[in-house]
Amino acid sequence: MKIGILSYRSHPYSGGQGIYIKHLSKALSDRGHQVSVLSGPPYPELHESVKLIKIPSLGLFETQNRMSLFSASLFFRPLDFYEWFTVMTGGFPEPYTFGKRVLKYLQQHKSDFEIILDNQSLSGSLLKIQEIIPLAVTIHHPITKDHKLEMQNASNWKKKLSSIRWHNFLPMQKRVAPKLKKIICVSKPSKDDVIEEFNVDPNKIEVILNGIDINTFTTSSFDKREENKIITTASADIPLKGLKYLIRSLPKILDSFPKTTLTVIGKSPNNSEVSKLIEDLNLSDVITFRSGISEKEIVDLYHSSELAVIPSLYEGFGFGAGEAMACGVPLISTHSGGLKEVVGDAAIKILPSSAGEIEKAVINLFNNPDEMRKLSIRGRQRMEEIFDWKIAASSYESSFKGVIESFNNEYN
Repeated sequence: MKIGILSYRSHPYSGGQGIYIKHLSKALSDRGHQVSVLSGPPYPELHESVKLIKIPSLGLFETQNRMSLFSASLFFRPLDFYEWFTVMTGGFPEPYTFGKRVLKYLQQHKSDFEIILDNQSLSGSLLKIQEIIPLAVTIHHPITKDHKLEMQNASNWKKKLSSIRWHNFLPMQKRVAPKLKKIICVSKPSKDDVIEEFNVDPNKIEVILNGIDINTFTTSSFDKREENKIITTASADIPLKGLKYLIRSLPKILDSFPKTTLTVIGKSPNNSEVSKLIEDLNLSDVITFRSGISEKEIVDLYHSSELAVIPSLYEGFGFGAGEAMACGVPLISTHSGGLKEVVGDAAIKILPSSAGEIEKAVINLFNNPDEMRKLSIRGRQRMEEIFDWKIAASSYESSFKGVIESFNNEYN
């Protein structure tokens, strides 16, 4: 099967999209399919068996001096001008602009593909693509959830206006999603949210759980782990990740366990609520941020950690939770969104938005090493038994065959 996977941005070491693209494309290739990834920048890191087709953009989010890209010629390139103007005024144009560019490419190369899988661009152009090539669309979770949580957590009207402008693509996604013929969600809670937020017919949606790379994310001996070291995956600039609640829990945890440290895999705060919180609580020497690091470095950080905490207010799936469990790191996690399906009974589940719950759970586990070892074993076993990319790829393959058959019945 000749498969094309669309991804408007695929950073290999930041966020779930790059992880999803890298591992799903390889797993499909391992099953004997010819897989190409059509991506905008930043481009993914792919296995050598997978072809990368670059769909260039202006790359404004990777450019420090965006004004330097302005020239009079932009007025004669309407899509480029739209991209530049939207970014310069605080919006996020990539789902729309990527869709336009990839539609043009596919119109010229449609014979190269038997099936297209879109990775959550939900661009208006998908409605045209599904008329010329069989199409399935992955929705990890509706971004409307992110927007609502940002608005709830915005401390002033400027931040609310900024969030409204940034999410300028949401009306397009809400219009497109109900018109798509096949949608794949990565968890049952994600499916429920897509139905509610995007008004999608449930019969169009199939749930296929993501995998975890259990060959890369391996276990290590407890003897190698640093005493009272906590690890989390939560960028400081995304309220959805709930990092502030974990930080607020640290002073009382430190009272009981003074050696406690926190490593955050994610962007460091910059003049944000989180940076002020760290300063106010005098935690600068306790917290370390790591971003833009390789998978090997991430695995090394897990192997040196005694406990993982996922304080997210919402996740469509939760790669950070799965990777921690695959590494045998005892996990404390909120049960919001898809996380409850990922962690099952192999983690300590807590309510979101509660520093007190985090504090209590961490202290209880630090006081109970036997329970931590049990969680370590259960977490690894759960990943091995359920969240294998080979299982996911087989399910995608079956789904693609159904999409192709439906397309042929309709158009041939």
